[in-house]
Amino acid sequence: MSGSIPTHPFRTELAATVRLAAPLALANMLQMAVFAVDVIFVARLGQESLAASSLAVAIVAVLMMGLNGVTGAVAPLIAAEVGRRRHSVREVRRSVRMALWVAVTIGLVTVAISFQGQRIMLATGQDAHVAQIAGHFIKVLSLALVPMAVANVLRTFVSTLGWPVFATLITALSIGVNALGNYALVFGNLGAPALGLTGSAIASAITACSTVVAYVLAIRFNRTLRRFRIFGRWWRPEWQRMRQMLVLGLPISATLIAEGGLFSGAAFLMGRVGETELAAHTVALQIAAFAFQVPFGIGQAATIRVGYHYGAGNRDAIGRAGWAALGTGMAFVGLSAFAMLAFPRTILSAYLDVTAPANATLVALAVQYLFVAAVFQLTDGLQAVAAGALRGLQDTRVPAVIAIVGYWLAGFTTSVALGLFTPLRGVGVWIGLAVGLTVAAVLLLARWYWRGRLGLLPTGQSPHSAPIVGLS
Repeated sequence: MSGSIPTHPFRTELAATVRLAAPLALANMLQMAVFAVDVIFVARLGQESLAASSLAVAIVAVLMMGLNGVTGAVAPLIAAEVGRRRHSVREVRRSVRMALWVAVTIGLVTVAISFQGQRIMLATGQDAHVAQIAGHFIKVLSLALVPMAVANVLRTFVSTLGWPVFATLITALSIGVNALGNYALVFGNLGAPALGLTGSAIASAITACSTVVAYVLAIRFNRTLRRFRIFGRWWRPEWQRMRQMLVLGLPISATLIAEGGLFSGAAFLMGRVGETELAAHTVALQIAAFAFQVPFGIGQAATIRVGYHYGAGNRDAIGRAGWAALGTGMAFVGLSAFAMLAFPRTILSAYLDVTAPANATLVALAVQYLFVAAVFQLTDGLQAVAAGALRGLQDTRVPAVIAIVGYWLAGFTTSVALGLFTPLRGVGVWIGLAVGLTVAAVLLLARWYWRGRLGLLPTGQSPHSAPIVGLS
């Protein structure tokens, strides 16, 4: 008897999900390294410069979350268009074109907001001198906002079309560009002027622009991507497509800002609890955030894989894609949670000297926080992947409400109550984080599970659709 044994559809989908998610997750982790380069160089300028840059970056990070949410809505749109296989080249081009319009127009709005950075900092009670330094820094740093938004659109395009490895390689390249820019402009090396903090901001802008150029070149020299001619007739509006993108993207922005705001709010609470608690919180959260980049990448892959099958109208394949992503996500977060429980001091040693007597209290607190982090690794990963799968169904408004209710009504209020009004203090703040993420995860998973009853699935299969395994 000849012929190969047919592969089970779920195994096929699982393999496709892993192939897509792995480079996306790696790109997310590398992006954290890009940001870490700035901190490494700025920290050498002194505590005042580091404090000023931290305030500025906190504002810019929230603005970028909003931008990435809106522009990221292009992923489910073009995935569905590819899934339908009907005039996909033209339809994908229209969606990407409007996403680039959104990136530029809303990006310019965020630049205008950044120019009010000093006023925002003064309004929150920051030191006037530090706010003045940070205000100048954020004005220069805002030059990176529009190219970063454009790069996010191009990254989404290449990833959805089956080339996520470009995202990994280009992000790795940007680490080197940023490091070189900081080395030259912060301290005046390689014949450049020593611009200090301003030099770091300029380096970030140069890195963002070089990232856009790298994506343009990758698209230009790749035969699969080039045929979409996404920069053709860039001046031509597609108002209906833009409206569709904003309807999908604005709730995604609200979700990302709500989650980012939860963790920023937790930092302010920890500051009220105590300086040592805040330092321990910062280290532990950095570890949790790094681990989160993997399920976040899997969630991005879920949006694309579910979106393919949503466009094709294949209800069974939609289910396989979503559950494959959820299973993959849970497998990873299970491992990361185990590592945090079993080897907390080993993990912490990457950030500080765990044997130094001066760090004893900080390490003890960070170990406690990592214990809670191990618990919410499971629910944080679950909610990230479930939200990604729902975005593939172009379901974003209700998940945004779920996020706000879970993160803020359940999570932040619990953090305030336990952190400021009980002996739990910092641990109480972290328990609040776990509560918020758990509530969001349960509700999002329930919505995914009941997707059929809630009317989120397509009604019929496209006559032009075909099974989709990979595109590259």
